[in-house]
Order: sequence, then structure tokens, then C-alpha cells
Amino acid sequence: MRSHLLLLLSCALVLFHGEGQPVEVSELLRALDKAVGFFQREFRQLNLDGVVGFGILNAELGEALRRWPHTDHSMDANSAAHVSKVRKLMQRLDGTLQQASYTLQESDPSYFREFEPILESGFWSLPKMWNTTSPHLVYSAFQEVACFSEQLSDKCIALLLGTWKDNGTPCIVTNSCRNLMTRFGCADYSLSHQLLYFMIGQMKGCSNILQGERRGSRINMTGREYERIFCSNMMKRNVAFENSGFPVETHDIFMENIMLCGMAGYSDFYKSSWLRRILAWQDPEEGCFGRHEGLAKSRMQERKVLEIMELHKRVKRREKTLHDGCSSHMTAVAVSALGGYLDYYQTEQDVTKRPLA
Repeated sequence: MRSHLLLLLSCALVLFHGEGQPVEVSELLRALDKAVGFFQREFRQLNLDGVVGFGILNAELGEALRRWPHTDHSMDANSAAHVSKVRKLMQRLDGTLQQASYTLQESDPSYFREFEPILESGFWSLPKMWNTTSPHLVYSAFQEVACFSEQLSDKCIALLLGTWKDNGTPCIVTNSCRNLMTRFGCADYSLSHQLLYFMIGQMKGCSNILQGERRGSRINMTGREYERIFCSNMMKRNVAFENSGFPVETHDIFMENIMLCGMAGYSDFYKSSWLRRILAWQDPEEGCFGRHEGLAKSRMQERKVLEIMELHKRVKRREKTLHDGCSSHMTAVAVSALGGYLDYYQTEQDVTKRPLA
């Protein structure tokens, strides 16, 4: 009996297992501790996307903390230490997020005003139920160029947020935005921003995104159905990146897909092998992501990567490489993806969500 109990306690400390080396909660929390330390040091240098990523992480930590007393591992020997660590991470994030928002407002007031709502505490909602993607929903082929520009994506999102002008009406959906955001065949950043558009609309309570649809085959489709189509194709892209050995230019979009589809409630993105991969990409000294030593070895390598990035026509808001070589956007999507793993693990361990025996 005693050996059986010890086995249960040791298994409870494991975050994900079954694919490669297991990842423990303590290991994930150490990675997040380093990332939050980076945020505290460098928040004045991060762009809006970077700050949003840490805001999402804060929401994920709060949700994980809320579920903690109801989980199988709540009585683990290390549980109290883990809970204390999460609380301290949230305290550090709370103060730094306020300072970062103020800095953004001062340095880029127009852009800050346009996306201020997504920086607010409580904007981001997390999954209450989980789904999986379907290989039957993948496109036969992806477009090789972006489906829309980042400026147009920003405009469509601002119309949903109501920030397109002072005291603007929210949940405005133009025919152009609807057609672009429901277009099939898009890849990478165009695809992830289509999903983001629907997610932001849902969080703002916009029920009119699909109203006015005139395409016969689409009239009865719901927002959730579009999200499942998008995430099924984002899964296809991630598997392709994995099969090709994770080329460096795919790291950012790979983690963005996990972050967004995880938040949309697709649990099959939380693969333990992918978690292990993300942890390996974190810079051990700075705690950030995107600080690739291999890219700095020669200008020829750097030019080659830039050429590949241009070929893929990346669509990503205002990427910023910091003075230490860290990527603001990549760090943001990485930390929010890691927070999603922790939150998902807590929901899987939540005994109150299980049927009574």
C-alpha cells in the first residue's frame, strides 16, 4: 500500500508523459520564472505583442491556481511549494504589466489605444471544455503568400474592439473583413490571425461576425466550426514543421499555433514532445526566446533565414528584436503557450470535473 501511494505521488508531479522524456511541474515553473525575470528586466523594450503574451500568461496562472485545490496532486509533498511559486509569479507579473502598459502608452499612444482592451485584466477567457482537431478538415493545399496584410488584420480587429475611433462602436464586421477572415487556404500568420479574429470577437461578445453571409455552403456555419477548421489546419502546419526538423524560421508560428489553439480549447496541441521542444528553445541565461546563437555565427546564415521568412510572407504585428537578440513576439507566444500547458494539466487533474463512480 505504501509503495503504491508513493508511486501515485511521484506520477502526480509529472506534467506530461507518454512521448519522450516526461516534464515535471517544477521544471515548467522554473522556465516561467526565468521568463518573468526577463519581462521584469526588459519590459520597457517589449512591443505590445510581447506585453500581451505575458498578460495571457497571468490569466493562465490565475486559472491554474484556481483549480489547484481540486486536483489529484493538491496533497502532493511539493504542491504547497508549487502554489507559492505560482502566486509569486502572478505578483511579479501584476506589477510589471502595469508598468509595461504605461510605457507602451507613452511610446506608441496610437497603437496602444487601438489594442488597449486586450491588455486589460480579465479580457482573455480560457477554455472550460476541450475538443480535438480533425484531419478531415484540412485544406488540400495552402496558399504560398499571405491572404492579407498586417495592417488590414489590425483594422478588422479594431472594428471588433471598438477602438477604430474614440468611443467607437464595437463588434463592427465589414463584408471585406468577414470574407477575409473566413477565407479557406490561408497559412501560417494569416491562418492564426483568422482564428484570433474569431476569438477576440467571442471575448467581446460579438454575435454578428457571420451575419450577412451569402455563400450558400457557409450560411449555417458557426464560429466554433470555423475555429475547428482553422485549428485543424494549424495542427497540419505544426506537424509539418516537426517532420521537417523544426527549421528556425518556423519556431515562432509553431508556438503561436499552440498558444491560440490551446486557448480555443484544442487539447491535442498540448503534446509533451512539443512542450519539451519549447523548453529547449528558451535561452538559459536571459529566459527569453529567439536568441539563436546559430543565427549570429555568420551573416550568410542570417541572410538565408531572412530570405526564407520573406518567401513565407510572414504576417505578424510589429516584431521587435531586442538589443540582446531576444525576440519580443517569440517570447510572448512561448510563455503563453507554456502557461496553457499548465492550465490544461490542471483541468485534466480536476477531480470535480469527473463523473462519480
